Amino acid sequence: MRDGMRRKGLIATAALLSGVLTLSACGGGGDDEPSGDQGGGSEQSEADRAAEEADTSTAVISITPENAADGVGINDDVRVTVEDGTLDEVVMTAAEGAEVAGTISGDGTSWAPDAQLDRGTRYELAVRASDGEGRAAHESRSFTTVSPDSSFTGYFTPEDGETVGVGMPVSLNFDKPIEDRAAIEAAVEINSSSGQEIVGHWFSDTRLDFRPEDYWQANTEVDVSLNFDGLDAGGGIVGWQNRSFDFTVGRSQISTVDAESHQMEVVRDGETLRTIPISAGSAENPTYNGIMVISEKLKETRMNGATVGFTDDDGEGEYDIPDVPHAMRLSTSGTFIHGNYWAADSVFGGSNTSHGCVGLADVQGADDPEQDGAWFFDQSLRGDIVTVINSPDREIQPDNGLNGWNMSWADWQAGSAL
Repeated sequence: MRDGMRRKGLIATAALLSGVLTLSACGGGGDDEPSGDQGGGSEQSEADRAAEEADTSTAVISITPENAADGVGINDDVRVTVEDGTLDEVVMTAAEGAEVAGTISGDGTSWAPDAQLDRGTRYELAVRASDGEGRAAHESRSFTTVSPDSSFTGYFTPEDGETVGVGMPVSLNFDKPIEDRAAIEAAVEINSSSGQEIVGHWFSDTRLDFRPEDYWQANTEVDVSLNFDGLDAGGGIVGWQNRSFDFTVGRSQISTVDAESHQMEVVRDGETLRTIPISAGSAENPTYNGIMVISEKLKETRMNGATVGFTDDDGEGEYDIPDVPHAMRLSTSGTFIHGNYWAADSVFGGSNTSHGCVGLADVQGADDPEQDGAWFFDQSLRGDIVTVINSPDREIQPDNGLNGWNMSWADWQAGSAL
């Protein structure tokens, strides 16, 4: 009896397998008879069958960030994707109704904004996708980006694409105090064609400079990446910038001002270009000694003593010159090397008469290229070195301008948070 039951079971199994094979062959679409199950059968997914029964789309839309999210980053935090379908339309608008440009990928499965979003802004997203049967799926989100109050910005020197002198550091100034200095310093990536080691130094909780041990090698290419987006700086603030920039170090120009001999020697790539008579700071207001970096160039500028603490008994500036020609800043506190048209010619090369600046012979209007002030201005780049020696004043502080070269390499490294 058991053998009979076994034989019946085998026959039934064979019949079942035969039925499956027959059904599979018919499912392919024969010439004689149409299939009774067009492309379905056991291969149809549960989702597809459920969608057919409910006549809904199988496309599944995903949106980042979550709905009603706050503090969203403005670079790469917004993204739309779809599975089992393609994106038909993505509309993103800011609170005031302005539409945000974005691009759907070539395969139709993802979308992202074309540009950086604005901080502290509420956005809305509306998405439509469709599955292979053309059935539509919809999804929407609203969110708010990180606010200026809870995020920090890093302002950088030099400018993107600028050609600079060999003394130019990479200097970052933050608009809010940084508590986690190590995290922020580690997020700055600097690469140079010269291969010089580059180290950061914190002058304060809002200023971070980078430089090599010695001046940049001439003709070096430098690439900088600031990877701050979403980075927690402590104190409840996060970064929002992902920014890259590059600059080129040009020829090497190092000028030495001898306050005692009233002369400046200008050396380009190891060769003396010119020795220029100068007038440095007077005995009462001597020029700082030390290495200074040209941080700003102004063909003409106003100089008023009141802005740097030189006032008379009435509180007025001891001087107020509206059109100082060919001025180049050497310190934050107001030291410049500039043209001088108001002093007698005998002053240059003969005596020190200024309030701390280095003066060169020039004319009013800054329109005579033959003047020493004009020549030096035209020959100089931001980042060039001007070193002052033999002045009765103290050495300039490293954080007074871009003048971190007045610090030993050991002391510079000690100021790194890494």
